Amino acid sequence: MTDDKQDHQNDDASPSDLARRDFVALSVAAGLAAAAGTASAKELDVVETDVDIKMPDGTCNAAFIHPKSGSHPGVLIWTDAFGLRPSMRDIGKRIAAQGYSVLVPNPFYRVDKAPFTDASNFSFSNPADRAKLGPLMGSVNAPGNPEKDAVAYVAFLDAQKQVNKSKKIGTQGYCMGGPLVVRTAAVLPDRIGAGASFHGGGLVTDKPESPHLLAPKIKAKMYFGVASNDDKTQPDAKVKLKEAFEAANNPAEIEVYSDALHGWCVRDMPLSDGKPIYNKPDAERAWGKLVVLYKTALA
Repeated sequence: MTDDKQDHQNDDASPSDLARRDFVALSVAAGLAAAAGTASAKELDVVETDVDIKMPDGTCNAAFIHPKSGSHPGVLIWTDAFGLRPSMRDIGKRIAAQGYSVLVPNPFYRVDKAPFTDASNFSFSNPADRAKLGPLMGSVNAPGNPEKDAVAYVAFLDAQKQVNKSKKIGTQGYCMGGPLVVRTAAVLPDRIGAGASFHGGGLVTDKPESPHLLAPKIKAKMYFGVASNDDKTQPDAKVKLKEAFEAANNPAEIEVYSDALHGWCVRDMPLSDGKPIYNKPDAERAWGKLVVLYKTALA
């Protein structure tokens, strides 16, 4: 859950305490500004282009989306297990309209150019459907692959005139993309300024390569939005995440969405037990958190 407790100010406050208070204060101020300006702020017109990126292991097809003019902070979006498709492109277009130059890659380029087009046709109760995901997820999560891919994607962004290289880069991920956000922030600590995981899976494991153990390598400001059923299955994960980032003197914001299921932020998610997974009110709340994070940490 979100840790709203703030340290008491005193003359013996450490630099890390002061840095934390400064970030909290900035976040609150940015949140108030975002809340005040949401209805009236004009979104920028954006351009979407299909691009091919030369990677260490092949060629990755991706969507590059940016405002029509100017250069802006870069953003890397890690998709969920259903890959690059219209709903993920829409997320990219929406954040680009806030003033960012966004890359949405196909994380499964090693296997297929376009594995899925619409997650709503997927059935979690169908073994044949579930079997399709294993090779796809395995291709991006094989040891060393997330780091190689992250470096190549960020290099692509930094080579674009629409990306302001004097600003830090943000990265956001959904479901399997959550751990990939963490790995990106760890492998490029001086370039990544903000990372957000929404219903990320496998953030905390008992293995030595668990993503949460990378906290000491990360300088980015981090946000973790946790689904209620994920928290029920692994209630200690949020605690270990919180402890890992606090021990690294870089406290992360961790929030459990008590009415939201795993996948709640993505509009084309299939039904679960006959009920919709996508939860618009909580998806909008999570979106607000993302906007504040980027406006604060990528300024």
